[in-house]
Amino acid sequence: MQLSQPVREENHPLLQLLILGVNAAIGLGIFLVIGFIICVLIYGLDLIHNMDWITGKDLKYIGALKILVTAQQIGFFLVPAIVLAIFEGKKPQRFYGFKTPKIDLLGIVFLLMLFSVPLMGWINEQNMNMHLPKFLSDLEKWMTDKESEAAITTKAILAGTSVGALVINLLVIAVTPAICEELIFRGGLQRTLGRWFKNPHVAIWTSAIIFSTIHFQFFGFFPRMFLGAAFGYIYFWTGSLWYPMFAHFINNGYAVVIAWYMQRNKIPIEKADDLNIAWYGYIISAILTIALFWFLKKKSANERPMSETEINSPK
Repeated sequence: MQLSQPVREENHPLLQLLILGVNAAIGLGIFLVIGFIICVLIYGLDLIHNMDWITGKDLKYIGALKILVTAQQIGFFLVPAIVLAIFEGKKPQRFYGFKTPKIDLLGIVFLLMLFSVPLMGWINEQNMNMHLPKFLSDLEKWMTDKESEAAITTKAILAGTSVGALVINLLVIAVTPAICEELIFRGGLQRTLGRWFKNPHVAIWTSAIIFSTIHFQFFGFFPRMFLGAAFGYIYFWTGSLWYPMFAHFINNGYAVVIAWYMQRNKIPIEKADDLNIAWYGYIISAILTIALFWFLKKKSANERPMSETEINSPK
């Protein structure tokens, strides 16, 4: 008579968080070194003499910058998530939940991301117009300087008008972050915090805050936080990482395509945020976004019943 082996209980959430943190630091260091070596092999030792390309100020080595950005994503986000699953003795696809996505749910997620664009644009505008108290003026100046530096880097990475540039930018800015960041923030962090707090909403919003904070773009903190929460609820309701990955790809891919289109038509990229939408357009966007969230939750519940206190813990 053959008896099935009992399922091993997972380690304490604090230990899982420690594993994620330690391996994020190790993975980042290792893959940045690997990425830099690849850059030297491709572009030669000349790029070492002038390191302006790391901030996007020297477009001659923009390819090297994209390589480092990709290496950072893999080492800092993907590696620790995979290591955690292996440490728990499970395959990542089972540990995090990669249930085959359904076309109808993917369609809802697509519409959700599309119709939320004006709402997120309004939130971003309000965030950019925020100011700290006068006694924190030095801090605000530092934040503004960091934001300007990030804008230069982002603009450099998005540069290009060819179809090849569009494909590469989609891979670097949309595909890679969608996979790597969702694995660590929704799969690793949100899942672990859910086990710790026993409250999915606390886990989702805590993960979203960390997700936004770690990007170090302070004047985009709130829209990125709300995006993180949206991805978190999509993961919670559907039980599959494919859906938040798809949502993340649509969000980033939209920005890449818009930037590419504007450059091809000689329109300044800075005008991408100028939506020029009437006030009622934002209200319509908010209503449609909320309605689609409700529909996604209802549709997912019919296909995957789950307890409100359970959060993405595949057996």
